[in-house]
Amino acid sequence: MPKIFNTTGACSPARHYMVGPQPKLKQIKAMVDAGDYFSINRARQYGKTTILHALTEYLKDNYLVISLDFQKMTAKDFSDEPSFVRGLAREIHKATRYLPRVSSEYVEIMRKIATATATDQATGMTDIFDHFSDWCRESVKPIVLLIDEVDTASNNQVFLDFLALLRAYYLDRDVTPTFQSVILAGVYDIRNLKRKIRPDENHKQNSPWNIAAKFRVDLSFSANEIAGMLEEYEADYHTGMSVQTIADLMFEYTFGYPYLVSDLCKVIDEELAGSSAFPKRADAWTKDGFEEAVKRIIKEDNPLYESLLGKLTVYPELKVLLQELLFNGVPIPYVATTSYIKDASMFGFIRNENESAVISNRIFESVLYNAFISEEFINNRMYSAGIQEKNQFITGGHLDVRRILERFIETFHELYGTEDEKFLEKVGRKYFLLFLKPIINGAGNYSIEPQTRNSERMDLVIYYRGEQNILELKLWRGNAYNQRGERQLSDYLDYFHMKKGYMLSFNFNKTKQIGIKEIALGDKVLIEAVV
Repeated sequence: MPKIFNTTGACSPARHYMVGPQPKLKQIKAMVDAGDYFSINRARQYGKTTILHALTEYLKDNYLVISLDFQKMTAKDFSDEPSFVRGLAREIHKATRYLPRVSSEYVEIMRKIATATATDQATGMTDIFDHFSDWCRESVKPIVLLIDEVDTASNNQVFLDFLALLRAYYLDRDVTPTFQSVILAGVYDIRNLKRKIRPDENHKQNSPWNIAAKFRVDLSFSANEIAGMLEEYEADYHTGMSVQTIADLMFEYTFGYPYLVSDLCKVIDEELAGSSAFPKRADAWTKDGFEEAVKRIIKEDNPLYESLLGKLTVYPELKVLLQELLFNGVPIPYVATTSYIKDASMFGFIRNENESAVISNRIFESVLYNAFISEEFINNRMYSAGIQEKNQFITGGHLDVRRILERFIETFHELYGTEDEKFLEKVGRKYFLLFLKPIINGAGNYSIEPQTRNSERMDLVIYYRGEQNILELKLWRGNAYNQRGERQLSDYLDYFHMKKGYMLSFNFNKTKQIGIKEIALGDKVLIEAVV
C-alpha cells in the first residue's frame, strides 16, 4: 500500500511520508538519561502524539516505557481519588500486560496494580505509589512514565494530587525508588498550575510540577527536514519537482508547523495532482500548485482552526493582542512572563522573533485576518460596497487594482469622511481589506508580508487567478517619508520581478489632495492613491 501524507492522528513511518524524528528523539533521550521530569507542551496538532509514539520505540532498549493516554480515562475516573486510582491502574495494566514477567517479585507487584482496578477496591493514591516504588526497585530496566493528553485532567483536583505525589517521590528519589523520568504531554503548560500542597496552608501557593525541567526541543520542521520528507516522496513518484524550492516555500508559509506542512502536501498530492488545472503530478508540485494549495487550506474548516479561533472567545485579551499585531502593526515585546504573551504562545498564535511577538506563520495570519474581517461582514458598509461593485473590478479575467483604489477612495470618504483622525488611522487598513475581500473571494487571496508590517507600513500581496499585485498600505508622514516609501516599494517589486506596484496612503492632513497619480521611478510605474 503506497504511503500518504497524514493529517489525522499519529504518523507512522511505515504508512506515512513524515519528517524523520531521530534528531529530536536523541535530544529527548538525553533528558530522560539525565532523569528529568518534564512537559511537552505544544499547540494542537503540533506532532506531540507522533513524537511520543516514536519516543516509546526509541527508548525501549534502555528503558521500560509505560505509555498512557488520559483521553482513555473518563470523567468518572477523575471524580474522586479511588476512581482515579482504579482508572490509572486499569490503563497501566493494559499498557503492560504483554511485557515479560522477569521475576516472581515483579509478577506480584503487577498483580497488586492489576487488583487495584477492581471496583470494590479502595486503594488510595499513596498505596498505588508504594506499588510504583516497589515496581521501580524490581524492574530490570529503569521505568519511564509517559502520559499524553494531560489536558483532560489539568483542572482536576485529584490530578493535582497525583502531580504532588510525583513531585514528592522525585524529591526523595535518592532514598525511595521511583520513575527514571516522567513525561507529560498536552497543550497547557501544567508547570503553571497552582495548588495548596497542604490544606492548612491558606497563604502558600506552590506548583505541583515545579520540578519539571525546561523542554527546549524544537518540534517544528526546518526547511531541510521538509525537504527530506519530499525527497522520499520524490523517490516514489519522480515528479521532477524542485524539492528545496517547495520545501523553502512550505517553511516560509508555515514556519514548520507540522500539521500545516502535512496539509499542504496532502492537498497538492491528493486534490491538485490530476485535476484539470494540474493534470500531472509534476504540474501540481510547482510554485503555482503550492500557491493554490495555500489558498485552499486557508479556506478550510478544520479542527485546528476551530480550536485556535475558539480560544479567542475564552481569552478575549488575546483577540486584542492579535488585532493590534495584524491591523495596526503595534510592536509588542515578547516577555515570556506576561500572561497574555504566555497564553498566545502556548496556543500557537505567536512566536518570539528577536524579542518581539509575531504571528506564528503566514497561514495563521491569513486565517486570523479572515476571521476578524468576517466578524464585520454583515453590518459593515465597506464590505457591502465591495460586494455591490465587484464586477467592475474584473476586466478580461484580470484584477483592475487601480479601479479598486479609485472606488475605495470614493467609498471611504462617502462613509467615513466625517470621522476623526484617531478612528480613521485605526481602521483604515482593516476597511480596505473589507472592501477587497468580496472582490477577490473565490478566485484569489492576499497575504501580508511580515517583514514590512509595522504601525507605518504594510505590504499586501494580492493573488488573483495566477497573477500577483503588490500594494503598500501606509500612513502619510510627510513628503520625505512618502518618497522613502516609494523607493521601498520599488525595491520590493524587484524582489517579485515586477514593474508595476500600488500604494495606498492614509493621509489625515486637512490640506491633502485625495485621488490617484502615476509615478515613474526608474523602470517602475507606481500607482499611488491618497485617502
